[in-house]
Amino acid sequence: MKVTVAVIPAAGRGTRMRPATRSVPKALLPVVDRPVIQWIVEEGKRAGVTEFVVVVSPGVDDLLYSHFEGMEGLGELAGLEGLRFTWVIQEQARGLGHAVLQAKEAVDNRSFFCLLGDNLVVPGRDHLAALAEASDGRSVVCLRPLADEDLDRYGVAVVGDTLADRVVEVAGAVEKPGRERAPSRLGFVGRYLFTPEVFACLEGLAPGYGGEIQLTDAIARLGEAGRCLGWVADEDLLDVGNPAGYVEATTALALWHPGLGGRYREFLEGLAGDR
Repeated sequence: MKVTVAVIPAAGRGTRMRPATRSVPKALLPVVDRPVIQWIVEEGKRAGVTEFVVVVSPGVDDLLYSHFEGMEGLGELAGLEGLRFTWVIQEQARGLGHAVLQAKEAVDNRSFFCLLGDNLVVPGRDHLAALAEASDGRSVVCLRPLADEDLDRYGVAVVGDTLADRVVEVAGAVEKPGRERAPSRLGFVGRYLFTPEVFACLEGLAPGYGGEIQLTDAIARLGEAGRCLGWVADEDLLDVGNPAGYVEATTALALWHPGLGGRYREFLEGLAGDR
């Protein structure tokens, strides 16, 4: 499946990163030499995305717009020329599923990647092309085995038949079930390929876990209708939504960085040698 549009829900308040996010939106926190959201846009571009629908909270759109399209525009950001951005406001913080639903009009009946802002990948270890390849016309969600202590932090899949290497049917889903209620150990980790069917599943959803409209509940509807697959990734994404993960992501991406990696590796080795 060829996918040229991606939705980036960027309306989260970043409460796990306070006080850093008191005045700076989570999506603009710097990781090495660029903000979180630029790493995500570059990931989408590597997968063939040319249009990004960014869902933001009121007031944040101006800040993100300024980074990508203000001043001298995309011409100042090497490799991002020609990309198109649509900014959509989520007026009320009603959950991730509600945020994705706000992108319906801009997506315009196309299949799309959904890229969560808490998760980054090291370039060269991308998952999006594999999601597109796994699709047979159905939605595909990225899955990873979870430790017991993480089963109350992520949505978890009800797993059906194995269709191919690392490809399974998703028969349902439960948001943050915990160890006792988890239907499997495979959780959703922030990368999705959705057909437009997901919007019909989101519309009319009652508030779920935490009183919010949950994307996991829409995935459950897709799975119950036989319209969702799962691709099991071979490594975890980097979680920049909490301080420890943010430091780990900065380290991993600094080591990858073509201009900084060698020097940073020497610095880390020097620190280790001093212990």
